[in-house]
This record gives sequence, C-alpha cells and structure tokens, in this order.
Amino acid sequence: MDGVRLEAITWDRLGDALAERLLDLKPSDGSPWPKVAFDGAPAARPGDLAARVAEALRVRGRTCLPVGTEGFLRPASLRYEFGHEDEESYYSGWFDTGALWREVFGPLEPDGTGRVLPDLWDPVTDRATRSPYVQLPPGGALLLHGPFLLNHWFPFDLTVHVSLTPGALRRRTPEADRWTLPAFARYESETGPGERADIVVRADDPRHPAWSQG
Repeated sequence: MDGVRLEAITWDRLGDALAERLLDLKPSDGSPWPKVAFDGAPAARPGDLAARVAEALRVRGRTCLPVGTEGFLRPASLRYEFGHEDEESYYSGWFDTGALWREVFGPLEPDGTGRVLPDLWDPVTDRATRSPYVQLPPGGALLLHGPFLLNHWFPFDLTVHVSLTPGALRRRTPEADRWTLPAFARYESETGPGERADIVVRADDPRHPAWSQG
C-alpha cells in the first residue's frame, strides 16, 4: 500500500462507480460471465461492498450473483483438526477452494452452463446447505467476497481489495477472533493484496472510505 494515492469517496458513490465499471467489463477468458473479487478480512466487511455493488447493478438492469466464501467453509472436523485457533489452518485450510472451483468457477468457464451453487456448507449447523443452483444468464456478473481471495489464482476479471491498517484491523476484529490477525499479517506480507488488486478501498473509518483505482 506504500505510495498508493487514495481519494475520499462515499460508499454510495463507490458502489455506483464500481457498478459502472462492471457494465463494460469483458471477461479475459472469453466467457460471457464477468468474475469480480471483493477481497478483505471479515472486519473490513467486503460482503457489504459486494451487496452495494449488486444493488447498483440491478438498478442498471444488470444481473449479478454475490457469493460469500463463508458459504464454502470446510467441515468443522477439518477446520479444527489442529485446534480452534490454529493460524495455519485458518490461512490455508478453512475454505473449500476445490468446491469453489467446481461449483462456482467451473460453470462460468467459456463452455460452462452458468449454473452456480451459491453456497455449500452451513458453519452453524455444520451440514450441507442444500441450496438450489442459480442460473446466471450471459452477461451476469459473479461477485465473490471473502478473505485471502488473491491467494488462489481464481480467474477474476476485476479485483477489489478492502483494506484496513493493522491498527484498524485489530480494533474492528472481535476479541474472540483476534487469533486470526497473524494470518492477515502473513497475507499482507506474502501476497501483497494492496499491490495486486485492481482497486483498493481503505475502510479504516467505516463512515468515510477512500479508494484508488488502477
């Protein structure tokens, strides 16, 4: 994030600006479905931004499908195999990336059907959600939100990283979840999402975001 010039913006204007950019977004793989990442720690609430953009797209007549990675957690027996507060498991083993490739990205390949599973696993009941598939029409955008998204080489056409400084991340993370903070420090160090993302949103003050677009 060093050297990135951020411009103040409101959440409403940000949602509209991102929606306008998505209207002209052409998938790099030749498929008819643009795929967008809203990357960020839970405390940064990337899902809220994805929902805001989704609403702005609907107003503009564009179909989209927000999907949260929290719906693709692995079963508790696997997530907690090495304890309930294991940083390595959280960083690299909590999310079922295989299922995301199979149920979300696979159907959106150039020869795909567009038939996407919006979630797979309920972490509260620790059982399959059994949600019905959603048919995303050509031109409909996938809005995937969650942490560590830039670690997996998913075929995104646009990436948005919702960033918090270490101090803001700590303040806004509930005490019970602060054991996850080293995983986000590692993500910053190893992946550098602020440098890799096409758009960076700084959300230290939840009332006054700022952004930088590539």
